[in-house]
Amino acid sequence: MAEAALTMAAPASAQGKRARPGAWAEAAAAFVLAGPGILLMWLMLIGPALMVALLSLTDWTFGAPTIAFAGLQNYRDLAADEAFWASLRNTVAYVAFVVPVSVALGLGVALLIESGTSGRGFYRAVYFLPVTSTLLAMALVFQFAFHPTAGIVNQVLGALGLPTDDWLKNPATALYALGIIGIWQAVGLNMVLFLAGLKAIPRDLYEAAAIDGADGAFERFRRVTWPMLGPALVFVVTITAIRSFQVFDTVEVLTGGGPNKSTSVLLFQMYQEGFSFLRSAYAAAITCVFLAFVLLITLLQVTFLDRRAHYG
Repeated sequence: MAEAALTMAAPASAQGKRARPGAWAEAAAAFVLAGPGILLMWLMLIGPALMVALLSLTDWTFGAPTIAFAGLQNYRDLAADEAFWASLRNTVAYVAFVVPVSVALGLGVALLIESGTSGRGFYRAVYFLPVTSTLLAMALVFQFAFHPTAGIVNQVLGALGLPTDDWLKNPATALYALGIIGIWQAVGLNMVLFLAGLKAIPRDLYEAAAIDGADGAFERFRRVTWPMLGPALVFVVTITAIRSFQVFDTVEVLTGGGPNKSTSVLLFQMYQEGFSFLRSAYAAAITCVFLAFVLLITLLQVTFLDRRAHYG
């Protein structure tokens, strides 16, 4: 009986291993449908990144007729370059200032708009305007606002009896003045993303919290709103951090990396090395370090925040 059972089971298992009719056609169709997306990803993302990584291993300068393999020499030069480390410190300080403030303000504005009874569309449009504005044009507006004598910032501070300064020319304040511009632009997008997260919270949870005695606004926020905003918070922090790491326009227009390299960030340093000094391979090495650093910080943020996010 056992031998007969094995004999009957063997053909069945062999048939199970055979590809069912049409499987190859489905696989081919999947490759055909995914092919344009994969090709575009290679052409726009993966391919250029690999080319930059390969370029960073050479000694090529823009316009040079020859190119030679240099190994990790560019990265060794980076490790000994004080200008690179200064730009890295400035970038980290900028991100550490812009991200928490813009996220907190975006959440606060979203809560205020969501709790209002009228004019929600108007306030959403007003706060979202900085996102749609041309940053270079607005940088000139802020340049006038931070003017040491005629700027509105010093005018207001002087009227309140507070100390004034030449904010964009002082090495101690220039980076944070640029950070204020970054916060101004990021709050609107963060507000919209948090509003989407607030809309997704079921109203039944607030009713259940009220039955349990959580009638106050702070208690509702602590017990319901904040835990349920976990997925939106992960996304907002990640997007804001990536956008902050990419700061370049305001640095180039308002300070040029100065004074005394106090506002030189990674992208600005890469731009100078690649397009001003024509050290293309060295600039590619800075780009690779920048991409690796952004990827690492993003993974740490997502991992750290994702554990506390509620996806129910």
